[in-house]
Amino acid sequence: MCVKGLYFFTVLFGLAASGVLRVSGMRIYTSGNMEAVNGTDARLKCTFQSSSPINPNSVTISWTFRPLGQGKEESVFHYQQRPYPPLEGIFRKRIVWDGDVMGRDASIIIREVKFTYNGTYVCQVKNPPDVHGTVGEIRLRVVATASFSELLLLALAIGGGVAAVVILLIIIMSCRKCRKRRQRQLEGNEEAPRKERKDPTACHPSRAVHLYMSETSIEIDSSDGMISEASTKDPSSSEDEGPSSDDDDDGGNSD
Repeated sequence: MCVKGLYFFTVLFGLAASGVLRVSGMRIYTSGNMEAVNGTDARLKCTFQSSSPINPNSVTISWTFRPLGQGKEESVFHYQQRPYPPLEGIFRKRIVWDGDVMGRDASIIIREVKFTYNGTYVCQVKNPPDVHGTVGEIRLRVVATASFSELLLLALAIGGGVAAVVILLIIIMSCRKCRKRRQRQLEGNEEAPRKERKDPTACHPSRAVHLYMSETSIEIDSSDGMISEASTKDPSSSEDEGPSSDDDDDGGNSD
């Protein structure tokens, strides 16, 4: 018996894995309970899963409303190939389609909710041949002001957004400063070799050619502005030669 039971479960598992056995029926998922502030928009989220391939031409979606007190059920919205908002009733011109059939989303938006919208909203989806299954329900509660938890979540969301923006700005400023520092370092590294470069025309002191200029005197004639070069003889030699000439003259006279 144990062997037969094990064999039976093994066969079932193999069929399920191969796709022969599939879970039939439509599965619908909603948020359950939600609150909305009077005069604001409320999005009623409804998603679904079908065991059959999605055919956008045959999928039908319907939303109905049951008030909290005594009252009849009222149609809120219908979809078949295109959205059909209500033409009469308390939801006239208040319902907007916000879903995607191929994305398995059947959500709607209620514009400017009122206190009379308190109640249960039922979402039902059919995808032939998958037309049987559970329905999704959302119990909407319209309030005058947001609850403390919602205000806290809103404050956290705003604070998180502001903090993210501040952190992003700090990161951007830090990156800019780092780039400027790198540019300065690169410019400094490029200028350093330029300062150390030597004039290629200059030669080593051992190879330098020393030029000597003879001492010459230049005389300027103030009359005509002409420049004449004076004798290059040493003044000491001229002084030595002076007395010898005089001696010659004296000798001649003595004769």
